Amino acid sequence: MDETYPDALLRDVLKRTKTVAVVGVSANQVRPSYFVARYLTLKGFSVIPVNPVYAGQVLFGHTTVASLAEIETPVDMVDIFRRSDAVPEIVDEALEHLPGLGTIWMQIGVSHPDAAAKARAQGITVIQNRCPKIEYQRLFGELRMGGFNTGIISSKL
Repeated sequence: MDETYPDALLRDVLKRTKTVAVVGVSANQVRPSYFVARYLTLKGFSVIPVNPVYAGQVLFGHTTVASLAEIETPVDMVDIFRRSDAVPEIVDEALEHLPGLGTIWMQIGVSHPDAAAKARAQGITVIQNRCPKIEYQRLFGELRMGGFNTGIISSKL
């Protein structure tokens, strides 16, 4: 599944989002989920880590919870770092326990059309098969700072 999203929509989602629950986050600093959650924290997002393996550990300034149902503060976006077959259960839990949720974001390689349709029917913005870190960097000009997206190909240091 390869949906397209207008840059204006992605930019709006990232601008209006303040609190992100990252489902499937890892405490391992070399894992993509850790790297993305850390980046979002550095950009001013409040990141709530969700993973039963690390429940009780503090990551990114918040205590890791085992499930979305344990979150006691408002959440603007759920970022899913789980396999596509786990998405329906996560979406159901988000819809049931997170009033005011605005966005469900599924990471690169993660999509589930039926779960996405269910969330959209509840007024939730759904983004699939994308990374908020990559989109943030692309939309707010940060990729150029790292040498990406400059149009210059070189192996010189």
